[in-house]
Amino acid sequence: MMEIDFNKGNGLVPVVIQDYESKQVLMLGYMNEEAYKATQSSGYVTFFSRSKNRLWVKGETSGNFLQVKSMDVDCDNDTLLILAVPSGPICHTGSFSCFGRSSVPKKLFFQELEDVISLRATASAESSYTRRLLDEGLDRLIQKVGEEAVELLIAAKNEDDTAFVGETADLIFHLLVLLHKKNVTLRQISQVLEQRHEKK
Repeated sequence: MMEIDFNKGNGLVPVVIQDYESKQVLMLGYMNEEAYKATQSSGYVTFFSRSKNRLWVKGETSGNFLQVKSMDVDCDNDTLLILAVPSGPICHTGSFSCFGRSSVPKKLFFQELEDVISLRATASAESSYTRRLLDEGLDRLIQKVGEEAVELLIAAKNEDDTAFVGETADLIFHLLVLLHKKNVTLRQISQVLEQRHEKK
């Protein structure tokens, strides 16, 4: 157990949460000793709510839990840094980070788009192109991905950089919808690529 000075903050210490993969700061919360021990034993971030005066597991309402990967204490032993894997958007506004959409590195937008697709999958077909795609079934979605891939290859062959970028975006979007349909996540794809990289 780390030496944490809970007395300095009247029984509480601030806790900075970072995304395990990107190191993006997700949120700031507080823990007392009981919340810290609960986090250690469960493997999921548990805070002490100053407004409700009780422990609360991040995600207990939204389902967007924070799975702990590592915990470290700062040099003064009065602040914790937790690297965690989020299971969805962390901010109550629906954003990836509590520090605003603009603070999310652009390389993470694929992950944010994955969350948006999951959200749109539950919207009405009249208001959501994503929902209509999913409702058309797997065969139609596979066909759509194939069509987008062909359009990308034509743009590449024609050496039209603007069209090539646009068609690449179209293909990636439709591929993400297909991944959602197949219940496959970007994290699973990333793990496969990481494993292949380690073998080389």
